[in-house]
Parts: sequence; structure tokens; C-alpha cells
Amino acid sequence: MGEGLGGHGDTGGGSGGPDGAHRAGGWVLGVDSGGSGVRVALARGDGSAVAAPAACARPAVTGGRGIDADSLLGLVLPLARGLMAAAGAGRIDAACVGAAGMATLGADLRARLPQALDEALGVRELALAGDVVTAYAGALGLRPGAVVAAGTGMIALGTSGPGDGWRRADGWGHLLGDAGGGAWIGREGLDAAMRAHDGRAGGSPALLERLRERFGPPEGLPGQLYPRQDRPAVLASFAPDVAACATADPVAADILGRAAGHIVEAAAAVLPRKAPAAGEPVEVALAGGLFRTGEPLLAPLRARAAAVLPGARLRLADGDPLDGAVRIASALWRGALTLPADPALLSVVHRPDRPDDHG
Repeated sequence: MGEGLGGHGDTGGGSGGPDGAHRAGGWVLGVDSGGSGVRVALARGDGSAVAAPAACARPAVTGGRGIDADSLLGLVLPLARGLMAAAGAGRIDAACVGAAGMATLGADLRARLPQALDEALGVRELALAGDVVTAYAGALGLRPGAVVAAGTGMIALGTSGPGDGWRRADGWGHLLGDAGGGAWIGREGLDAAMRAHDGRAGGSPALLERLRERFGPPEGLPGQLYPRQDRPAVLASFAPDVAACATADPVAADILGRAAGHIVEAAAAVLPRKAPAAGEPVEVALAGGLFRTGEPLLAPLRARAAAVLPGARLRLADGDPLDGAVRIASALWRGALTLPADPALLSVVHRPDRPDDHG
């Protein structure tokens, strides 16, 4: 599949380090950092053992330098040390930190995590990834293809491999994009509810009733929504109500149909340029909580994919971003990391060996 990320680390060396593919019994660490908190998983580099993950419901602080490295370390290190103690792991050979906002808010993490994790846990090989990349690895592993990650927002990512690089579509936030994501669906549903409240065309009495149940009187909704710093999450909280109404309400069904169209368009924009082997379909994985909505969204997705993505195989993700972080760390340890390098989305640092590393 071509060369891996070996030459892209700050300190050089091949992917997997000088003897990465030949070490026995190494431990790897995966970290998933997002707006709802931090999760950490410990595994053997060869995949022979994976410990149950540990989690903290408090997210890392974001400040003037973006995601604060000290804040993230303060959450990750106690979790990692607890897992290591339980497993009898003396040090971590390779790690992957996946973080929401790594591309635009990861400067402090890229500057400080390599040395800090080396000193605290013995990490010599570290991958720093955006959460969309760990979502990709969780969904497809290291294979070429495309992934749509949809929860509150929506972003698509695809690649044919290292020589192709990453292609991204949407993920621009609820004001500029994220079309088809949870906040988009919720906003469209609330719009239809308010139309019914006003007596305007395009309204949905069913969604108006759901609005009252969730938020109270419609007149009070602006005061509940506009001052909030977490407006996208509040909007997305109404997406399940839209899905629940879709089987009987044509307005709700139309919203989900249009969401499916946006999602498929984003997937089409990031499909691998290089075709897979003859007769093999391009894999398009659906990752994220939005797709737990079920058939009200999945049925129109399949229908639109058949028209817009001929030859592609649409399926739910194999795993989540934490699974992806562990897969990337394991591939890095084995010298087999073949996902494309990118300064913002996926970078690898190899720290120098210490004299005691080789006995």
C-alpha cells in the first residue's frame, strides 16, 4: 500500500522506530478527546490483549493556544496509569492521541505532548490525529475508502492511501455547513415546528407537539437557544424527535431525506481517486451517533447512495474513534502505519531511544 509515515516524525526514523516491528509484548495506548470528555484504552501492540477502556466525563480546556496540553495530560495520565497498573505494563511503546479540534486547535498538543508523554509513560512513538482520522481508522482500519462521521456535526474523509493524501468535505460547523448532521436536522425540525405554530406553509403539527414536550411553549424557545454556548448540541437534541415522527409525518420524512442527500454528496466528494482491485466496491462507512437513528435515516441514505455512489458499499462503522486510536497506535508500533501523513490531521513523532531501552 506504499510507504507509511516513517519520514514525517520530528526526530526521523522509520515508521515503528529502529526495531519497532521486532519488539515483543509491547503496549500501546489510544486516547479519544472530545467535547464530552476523554477516553483511554490500553492494548498489546500485536492485538493479543485489549483492556477495558477508562473514561473521564470532563473535557480538556481550550484556551488561547487551542486545546491546553496540561489540561489534557491532567485527564489522560491518571487514566493511563490506572490501566497500566492493572495490566502490569511498565511503559507505553506507542500511543495515538485523537482529539476533536486537533487540526485548528492542536498547536499546544503538538508542541508539548511528545516530550510529556515520553517522560510520564515512556512513549517513544506518538501519533497526533484529528478525531475524524481516528473515526476513519475505527470505521475502516487502514484500508482505502471513505467515512462519514455524523453526530452533532457532519464531516466526510476519504483516501486511496499515502500517495493520495486526505480529502475532506464539510465539517464547517453549524453556521457554515455540517449539512445533514444532527444540529442541521434539529434546526430544520424546529423550523417546521415554528412554521406550524405560526400557521405558515411547510409546518409540522407533529413536530410542534414534540417541541412543546422538549422545550415548553414555542415563544420561549429563542430565549432558551440563542444565549447558549452549546447551541449546536441543543439543536441536535431535537434530531431524535424528527426521526421519531418521520414514519407518519411527511415533513419530518422530507427533512431526513434531505439530510441523507447532503451526507451522500459529502461522501461522493471524498471517494478515493484510485479504484480498488477489480470487482471490489469502494467502502463508505457511516460513523457516529446520528446513524443510531436507524431506518428513518438509513433507508433514504441507501436509496440516495444507490443513485449517487454507484459501485460503493455503504455500511456502518466497524468501531469508534477510540478503537481507531488504538489501531493507529498498534500500526505505528508494528511499523505498519500506512494512513496519509498530514501536518494538521495526522502527524507522527519518534522520540530518541534512551540508553536503558535495549537492556
